[in-house]
Amino acid sequence: MLRKHHIAFSEHPYPYEEHGGTAVSARALGVPEHAVVKTLVMQDEGGKPLIVLMHGDCKVSTKNLARAIGCKAVEPCKPEVAQRHSGYQVGGTSPFGTRKALPVYVEESILALETIYINGGRRGYLVALAPRVLLELLAATPVQCALAD
Repeated sequence: MLRKHHIAFSEHPYPYEEHGGTAVSARALGVPEHAVVKTLVMQDEGGKPLIVLMHGDCKVSTKNLARAIGCKAVEPCKPEVAQRHSGYQVGGTSPFGTRKALPVYVEESILALETIYINGGRRGYLVALAPRVLLELLAATPVQCALAD
């Protein structure tokens, strides 16, 4: 998807660790975990899927997210449900090229970073790009729902 739209990015493979999360990828790439962006597949109270992009060193306040997007509640999808919605294996979920178009919400402070590292579609593979791509390509909606980890 990034190549198709002529988006500038660099590729950063790293040794994937089961349940290692963004701490492992940030350490492997020598970048701040705050610049590594998690792609989280969640659902609203009606079971409608959505994607939340969050700093690696933060958690999502589901209460604040629900309030920001006008829902009663938001919760993470079970791994097999997330995989069905995104088409990606959990741990390798990318917001780009999902199986079906899902609404994307991005923690507002991510947009202030110079470069972000985000999953490129498989475990152990991040791409570095400018955060504005999230707005341009995914029409991501900025929200404020970060909790320090």
